[in-house]
Amino acid sequence: MGTAIFRFLFRFLLIALFLLCICAAYFSFWPVPISPASWQAPKDNGLVESFKQNEKLKALRRIPMADDYGPEDLAISASGVIAVSSHSGNILRKRPSDTQFEVWVNTVGRPLGIEYDSDDNLLVADAHRGLLKIDVAGTVSVLVDKVEDGGKDTAVVFADDVDIADNGMVYFTDATSKFAAQDYGGTLKASMLEIMEHRGNGRLIEYNPVTGASTVIMDALIFANGVAISNNGDSVLVNETGKYRVLRYWLKGVNKGRVTVFMDNLPGFPDNISTTKEGDYWLGFAAPRSSMIDELSASPFLRKAIMRMPAALRPSAEALGHVIKVSSTGEVLQSLQSAEGGYAFTTGALQTADGLYISSLTEPSIGFILSLIHISEPTRLGMI
Repeated sequence: MGTAIFRFLFRFLLIALFLLCICAAYFSFWPVPISPASWQAPKDNGLVESFKQNEKLKALRRIPMADDYGPEDLAISASGVIAVSSHSGNILRKRPSDTQFEVWVNTVGRPLGIEYDSDDNLLVADAHRGLLKIDVAGTVSVLVDKVEDGGKDTAVVFADDVDIADNGMVYFTDATSKFAAQDYGGTLKASMLEIMEHRGNGRLIEYNPVTGASTVIMDALIFANGVAISNNGDSVLVNETGKYRVLRYWLKGVNKGRVTVFMDNLPGFPDNISTTKEGDYWLGFAAPRSSMIDELSASPFLRKAIMRMPAALRPSAEALGHVIKVSSTGEVLQSLQSAEGGYAFTTGALQTADGLYISSLTEPSIGFILSLIHISEPTRLGMI
């Protein structure tokens, strides 16, 4: 009897050890798409001081999107036409005489950042197709799908946002040159891979529409995202989502060609950024920071192991809404938020004479606040 029990326990332990070895081998060696680098996340100060938690985004109303969703970015033309990009690939627009947004064209891709040029052409950073142009007749053409980088042509993998300087030069981001949205389950999943890897595959690209030349002017960015030209044209701001910061690339002056930090250690993942007529900026946070990502920043092995776990156990974005207005020197002027159940996954905001339009990764509507007067609460946060 005792011998039988001993044999049973011995076999059980052997099976358990075998299964344990299989699990260890799986979590150690199973192929994953990322090759993580070690880094040190800055301490997350949370929603304090200028970012103090509030519910000011509850003041917005929702504008329908003709049965579409995911209003990633908004742009307004000189004639007052407002365009919005959507998850389906549609570009919707609302002319001054219209009462609602209607479908205009489809890029046959995933349009993200958009911007009108001086001729009312709409430039589109399309995550699947590169930098596009939609003329006033609605014809879609590809401007840039390859860029010279290191002496050779490389594909634009994940065009994300775009802005246009007064001299006509175009600046757009290639969020990651490694993780294509169409290959990795969409823009959100691909962005998480870039952030989890943290090797810096993002780029800022300068495009000359006269010569057709495109050049990488910044690289090694951890998910290069929103782009905004300063009002005086001396610099371009770039949101580096994976490092919770905003960088400034100087286009003119004694700092020409240099990169400086405009804002650092932000409380969320910065997405789009847009310039106001007064020279301030609106910046959207797609989600607050992830404590898991921060805690594992110096542990590339564990980050790789986590990628072998079921998707439900991996870091995921929290469904909150948050947009801020900052001055040209990095002072936080306004912070508008909404908790879970409100307008979530905010990507940015567009300030117009009519009010403030707010965009989102996932919402089935466009946010709109008629007036900011009653929620104005100027605060100061010095440039970092």
